[in-house]
Amino acid sequence: MASFDSIRRERTGPGDGAWKRLARWLRRRLPIGLYARSLLIVIIPMVLLQSVVAFVFMERHWQLVTQRLSAAVTSDIAAIVDLITTFPRDGDIDQVVRIAREQLNLNIAVEPGGDLPPPRPKPFFEILDQILSEEISDKIRRPFWIDTVGNSKIVEIRIKLDDGRILRVYARRNQAYASNTHIFLVWMVGASLVLLTIAILFLRGQIRPILALASAAENFGKGQKIDDFAPRGAEEIRRAGLAFILMRERIERQIEQRTAMLTGVSHDLRTILTRFKLQLALAGNNPDLESLNQDVEDMQNMLEGYLSFARGEAEEDVGQLKLSDLMARLAAEAELYGKTLTTSIEGEDDIRVRPAAFTRLIANLASNAYRYANSVRIEARHSAKWLTITVDDDGPGIPERSREDVFKPFFRLDEARNLDSSGTGLGLAIARDIARSHGGNVILGDSPLGGLRATVRVPT
Repeated sequence: MASFDSIRRERTGPGDGAWKRLARWLRRRLPIGLYARSLLIVIIPMVLLQSVVAFVFMERHWQLVTQRLSAAVTSDIAAIVDLITTFPRDGDIDQVVRIAREQLNLNIAVEPGGDLPPPRPKPFFEILDQILSEEISDKIRRPFWIDTVGNSKIVEIRIKLDDGRILRVYARRNQAYASNTHIFLVWMVGASLVLLTIAILFLRGQIRPILALASAAENFGKGQKIDDFAPRGAEEIRRAGLAFILMRERIERQIEQRTAMLTGVSHDLRTILTRFKLQLALAGNNPDLESLNQDVEDMQNMLEGYLSFARGEAEEDVGQLKLSDLMARLAAEAELYGKTLTTSIEGEDDIRVRPAAFTRLIANLASNAYRYANSVRIEARHSAKWLTITVDDDGPGIPERSREDVFKPFFRLDEARNLDSSGTGLGLAIARDIARSHGGNVILGDSPLGGLRATVRVPT
């Protein structure tokens, strides 16, 4: 029985691979922006249409007109040749010259015997040269030489007569060539430019509401307040904008309800904990109650930590924070722990975040590193699109299988590195919550120092 891969290879011929490669090549080179792609949708059909029209016009109309004009001039020259051959006397030649100038609008001259000049190089655009040569060869049937390049307004034709004389004919270029065809091209290109300008202005008006919606969604994902957004544009874009506003209101209302509920729970539990503390204080210094005092203190810490996690610093406004000030604060904390800290900053010093929340995010990661390592290195790279902060240490690290579990609230490791042995198990949960509220994330990995690497990446 044939395998699935063999059947698929049989069904897909060699042309499919080439087609896929062509599709990938086009995708890599096509613009990714909606505005640029919309312009291509307008421009490409217009350019193709005009190219086809111009080709058909050049191939049919222009060539046909040029052929008829050249045929008319050639017929006049053939008549002149017949007259000269029929009336070869000098007086008759003068009359032929006069008739050609006055009636046929051609300047001619008959020169004594000689040879025709060597053929001139063909012009790049040789439609006149080709058609005129074919007409002379077909109607006059004598050796000839033409020059359609030397003087742009004059076409020179030399014909060798039967008696060896040379007939030189000078005709205006527009007598043998459709010289006004460029007007059609000018009108076609000019009209296209006007239509493209109108299309560009119209597309800008249609794309602007989409960009405003994308910017509002991006700012909301970063945790920034959105006060001036209003749905605009086409009906579909307005519906999308209205759906975004309703979604934002539901999320904000849910956060407010959660915060209000937790505030009420906090008030009730604090009242009970205060009664416990008062009763324990009235009981005096009883060694049997020390464990109960510790339990009450742990409950108080867990309550405060959970409230901070649930609140997520969502009420804080976005502002400016200096990376240098943040590094200085972390260095002071490292001195209190007695640890070695090295810092570096690459890019602009000022960042736009929620200052208190972001400081707490980095402080939580640094505190975990201070608690379990001797050497810590913190690097900040601020580019045009992203802010990346890495915290490396030489501690025991975290097993790879547990690196996602440690972000769960109240999760504790039973191994050497317990991230919150003296806390509530919410340090990394709060850190990731703050990073995601800024539109970024926190990822754990292996550090070059031998311990744990925590990478914070948020958009700027």
